[in-house]
Amino acid sequence: MSKAKAGKKRANQRSDRPVVRMSIVLSDTCEACPTPCPRGIRYRLRMREPGAVGKGVPCILTRTVQ
Repeated sequence: MSKAKAGKKRANQRSDRPVVRMSIVLSDTCEACPTPCPRGIRYRLRMREPGAVGKGVPCILTRTVQ
């Protein structure tokens, strides 16, 4: 007779810290932004170089707290 180990079930505990989410934006969105942030400015400058490949940056202006 084999004994299977019963795994402990983890309680779904939420921490007291709020979850912050930001949208990922590309350089064209940063270019059109009326209030540019330092992170977006650096990203735009990097993307202007030939051969640059970018995956976007988190936009602080689209920040939502859940």
